Amino acid sequence: MKIGIIGAGNIGQVLALRWVEHGHEVLIGNSRGPETLADVAAETGARPAELADVVHGADVIVVTIPEKKVLDLPAGLLADVPDTTVFIDTGNYYPRERDGRIDAIESGMLESEWVAKQIGHPVIKAFNNIYAAHLRNHGKPEGTQGRIALPVSGDSADAKAVVLQLVNELGFDALDNGALDNSWRQQPGTPVYTKDFDLEGLKAGLQKADKTRTPQWSATDKSPGSFEQPA
Repeated sequence: MKIGIIGAGNIGQVLALRWVEHGHEVLIGNSRGPETLADVAAETGARPAELADVVHGADVIVVTIPEKKVLDLPAGLLADVPDTTVFIDTGNYYPRERDGRIDAIESGMLESEWVAKQIGHPVIKAFNNIYAAHLRNHGKPEGTQGRIALPVSGDSADAKAVVLQLVNELGFDALDNGALDNSWRQQPGTPVYTKDFDLEGLKAGLQKADKTRTPQWSATDKSPGSFEQPA
């Protein structure tokens, strides 16, 4: 498949590396231009490109940028992307550490629902509850006992099937977590966030999740601070 990755942070780089290893054509871009991604290209094998080229003709587009940066994507970037393209949102809302206050999310809109609204395309939520280093290094062959499982949420059965397979390729059991309105179960602050559960543990953790957004994951009048000193 042709996969376009918007964002060259930790998760974006790992996904690029692993998918190139599995034979996919991967283009990666950021807001600063492909000339800034020489090291990423050397590390991952992905081809740096302007964002317009990253999304053009892609079978899968991954949005893996800070939540607040979604608003800074170039106007019209995704306007001509066909409805058959699969969008993956890996993002999380970190109001106190990075993103500041996003009123719609604070008022109850789910993180990935907000992203989908901003980009004008439905998304599949995946890869948001695992550390990048674990995503890179902890994958195991299918059928391995204790294999880490990752939740996948979304409304399109066809799009979700593609993502479930991509998760499996990377060495993780993929669990269908239902529709996108169920994606809150895998957001920060829930039992499955960064816990590396196996399939049964993931199922149990998702069921134990509480939809209430706790103060740790809500903005304050001083937000954002930093990851070292949240505000």
